[in-house]
Amino acid sequence: MSILLRPIWFVDSPVGLPDGTWARLANTLLWYQGVEVRRAGQPPEHVPVATLGAWLNGLPDAERIAAEAQLAGLAAPRVPMVFGERALRFDVPQVMGILNMTPDSFSDGGKHVADPDAAADAGFAMGLAGATVIDVGGESTRPGADAVWEGDEIARVVPVIERLATSGAIISIDTRKAAVMEAALNAGAHIVNDISALLHEPRSMEVVAQAGCPVILMHSPSAGQDPHVQSSSYGDVVADTYVFLEERIAACVAAGIARDRIMVDPGIGFGKSLADSLALINRLATFQTFGLPLLLGASRKRVVGALSNEAPATERLGGSLTLALEGARAGVGMLRVHDVPESVQAVRVWRGLRDAALAAVH
Repeated sequence: MSILLRPIWFVDSPVGLPDGTWARLANTLLWYQGVEVRRAGQPPEHVPVATLGAWLNGLPDAERIAAEAQLAGLAAPRVPMVFGERALRFDVPQVMGILNMTPDSFSDGGKHVADPDAAADAGFAMGLAGATVIDVGGESTRPGADAVWEGDEIARVVPVIERLATSGAIISIDTRKAAVMEAALNAGAHIVNDISALLHEPRSMEVVAQAGCPVILMHSPSAGQDPHVQSSSYGDVVADTYVFLEERIAACVAAGIARDRIMVDPGIGFGKSLADSLALINRLATFQTFGLPLLLGASRKRVVGALSNEAPATERLGGSLTLALEGARAGVGMLRVHDVPESVQAVRVWRGLRDAALAAVH
């Protein structure tokens, strides 16, 4: 990537600001007044929105074309995804509740693994608490987790998805296996959430393309059994992650997956150091230049424990909410969380503040 842009200098409201000095981030409740420009090996450059036109005209052709495409991505509305009578909108952050059907997930493994009725009830409770999507997974992807045969994974997730589907909930299947994707979609799931960005199994791309379902593409350094294995250090973790996701988006579109059915996830904590994860979170808005909904999955992750005296996973609520609000401030469309009621409340208060700022008369 020769040039990489990020919106900066966000303001509470554009009310009272001179025209041409601000831009809206897609169809969100966020407005910015400048753009950070990064090139490999060079210090960042900051360009005010008011002078973007002149700045673009002074660029070499290749950089100008790339910059214009990224600016168009910042402005492009995030199109709602429609599932029957339900629509998944991205103008404000949505909450995705995590429902693990695993014995060994890092935070809540074993809680529901042998009881699909209890698991479905937990999913129903998430929906009542305000979760827009329930993310069902049957394989732990924590560091060092055991491999799971696809038949076992299907047996874990399908009974729960079938029960959840009766309520009309929007359901995503958290898997990297093509057979599990098929079984889950047939059982009533709507979205495929793949930590390998459809690279773990060759047939996964075909399954998603034929189903016409939305897909969440996450960055991880390895598409093999262990998604945390990193073959080499990152040059710039944000740029490297961006290039990976850009290539995966292009591959999906080439395979027949509609671009407006794609979400992206930078993969916080997957094969990344604390410094890497913090860099990604601090520069999340960079990924808005794709013009696609952005998912942030930082709930209860190692980054929270590392910054809070090694707090165990079950005691990371405060840090998780902090990261969720950082995501909201970067225009994230989906927050994948364990603590649904608390996260929904945080987002609602955040939105109330934005609404009040926009309505203020100066």
